[in-house]
Order: sequence, then structure tokens, then C-alpha cells
Amino acid sequence: MTVESARAPVNQQHQIPTRTARPVRICFLIDELAQAGTESQLLALIRHLDRSLVEPHLCLLRGDSEESQRLEPGDCPVLRLGARSLKHPRTILKAWQFARYLRQQRIDILQLYFPDSTYFGALVGMLAGVRHLIRTRNNLGHWLTPVHRWLGRLLNPITTLTIANCEAARQALLESEKPQPDRVVVVENGVDLERFEHIPTLTPTRPPFRRLGVIANLRPVKGLDILVESTKQLCTAFPDMTVRIAGEGPSRDELQRQISGMGLQNIVTLCGSVSDIPGFLSEVDITVQPSRAEGMSNALLEQMASGRAIIATSVGANARLLSHEQSGLLVPPEDPHQLARAIQRFLTNPSLAIRCATHARASVRADHSRQAMVRRFEALYTNLKRRQHQFGA
Repeated sequence: MTVESARAPVNQQHQIPTRTARPVRICFLIDELAQAGTESQLLALIRHLDRSLVEPHLCLLRGDSEESQRLEPGDCPVLRLGARSLKHPRTILKAWQFARYLRQQRIDILQLYFPDSTYFGALVGMLAGVRHLIRTRNNLGHWLTPVHRWLGRLLNPITTLTIANCEAARQALLESEKPQPDRVVVVENGVDLERFEHIPTLTPTRPPFRRLGVIANLRPVKGLDILVESTKQLCTAFPDMTVRIAGEGPSRDELQRQISGMGLQNIVTLCGSVSDIPGFLSEVDITVQPSRAEGMSNALLEQMASGRAIIATSVGANARLLSHEQSGLLVPPEDPHQLARAIQRFLTNPSLAIRCATHARASVRADHSRQAMVRRFEALYTNLKRRQHQFGA
């Protein structure tokens, strides 16, 4: 073990944080770290928080994998609990250890990610006397079972807030778990724009555009099987097109069988995990997000920042980020024919691709910088701390 919106009220969204006697002490609890959207956003938030306003702590429910330890931030205390299962008897000892840590560090806010960490952390945080418990919901809850919904409703009375990263996720939570509407706020994701500045925007000197790219975990919800079907429909007319899919996940073998069965081995490539996302995006012209469900996609924000021509399904926050035929093309989910038509439009109309790519890049620069996201979180945390002082806590 090492110890190292928007539907939010207007004044909460834009109020400038004020400095208190000491920084707000917040502990983030998550299962473990990985190169995925939620984890990447959390690490970026920790890295950029103003330490004079907010003092972050990170606790990992498990945290014993090599990848998780490699991703641990160097400028933030880290506690690894090593709790592999909530049902294991030793988890009671882990709960006592975590409660002691929360009391010793005088944590003001405990923010919870993912189901296991939420169920574990909410009860421990309450027993440890943490004043504010915050849940995080960065998706539409497509994975929820009746038991998850029931447990979520049980947590409503002890949860100060739930943070969603888009209005679609907020509405899905209100419908499934019935919290008070004013206790669910939206804080939208941000992207590190500087990482993508060096990528040139598409220009008329580079057509024909035939290089397609996808960044996604290889899971059924990402709809990659739909993209493979669409590619099969297009490969005869566009034999020089290529599709590169960056990511890993449990659907890899099934996708590879589908690709091989359709004879697309020379067109569709599963690239595995890619650490250099800007480098990957600089080598494609068109990006595709065929998800069946989505919150606010980090991958989509990165593609916008890189100035790519984007096609995405009209799920979650995709339609909020992309204006159809202005900054990208939107298609319904689960429809390989519509997806193929959208890809064909960009393949045969470079001027449309360039116009959408340019508009998308300008849009993300204006509204979704990482700095703006961090300032929104800082305002949220300091407002909670100020409210705590106002009530004499």
C-alpha cells in the first residue's frame, strides 16, 4: 500500500471560486486506473486542480494491477485498498482502513466512480462522517439491472449530489433512480487542446479521403460490429479505403472473426491499445463513433480537437457536440446502411468533410477546453465547502 452543467444553477456554473481558510479536501474513489474515458478525465482533473483551492486525494478500491499503478498521479496522495470483491470477508477490514484514512485526512468531499466503488464508498464515507458524498454518472446507464437501480435509489438520501457529464446522462439517471432533480448536475468533459494543436486540419490538397479511424474500447456498446457491416457494403466501391480501430476489450476475438468472415482483413485493422492518440488521429481523415449508447464521449472531443471529419451515432451527448452537416454527420444507432451512406458522403465529397472538420475544431476550442472543465469542478467543490461553513458544520 502506498499513501502517497449544463443544468446546474447559473450561479453555480459561473461563480468564481473564493479562497477559504484551507483548501477543500476531496477524495476520489474509483475501482482502479486504466486508459479509458472516465479514468482519463479523472486523472486530468487531479493534475490541473488549483491546489490552493482544492487538495485532491485518490483512493483505488483495487489498484494492484501494473497498469493502474503505472497511471497513478505523482502529485497526489494515493491509497490502494486491494479490495478485489465486495463479498470477501476481508473487505470489512478494507472499509475500516478507508474510514480511518478519511477521518485522519479530514476529507470534506468523497466523489465516487463506478458501481463497486460507489456502493463501498457511500456507506464508509457516511460512517466516517464525510460531509458531502458525490456520485458520478458518465453514461446513460445502459448496463443497469433492477438491482443496480434499487441500490441507486437507496443511496439518494445520503448523496449530496450526482454529477453527470451530459444532459442525456442526467435525464437517464432521473428516470431510473428518481433522485431529486436539483441534486443531479451536469459538468461537461473537457479536452487538452494543446495535445492536438500540431495536427493540420484537412485541406483540399489531401483528397481522396480514404483513411477511417475509430477510438473505442472493444465492447458491444461501442457498435463496432455495425461499422464492420457498413465497411462490407462500401469495400467494393472503395477498395482503397482503410479502417483502423484503436482500443482493446472483451469483444476483440468476436470482432476479428467478423472481419475475417467478411474478407475484410486487408481493410479493417484492430490496432490494440494506442497511447499516442494525437499521432493516431493525425494519420486518419475520417473518424467514426458507431456507439449504441454514450455519455459525453472523450474520444469524440479529441477527434473534434484534431480537426477530423466525424461521423457519430445520435446517442447521448453526440448531438449536443456535433451539428449535423455543419460539424459532422449524425446517424441513428444500430443502422449499418445509414452509417455506410454517411461514410460514403465524406468519401465522395471532400469539401463537406473539410467544412465539418474545420467547424468541429472551432467548436471544441470555444466550449470544451480542459481548463474550463477544471474551473467548473473547482467552483462546484468550493461552493459545497462554503455552504458547509454557512450552516455551521
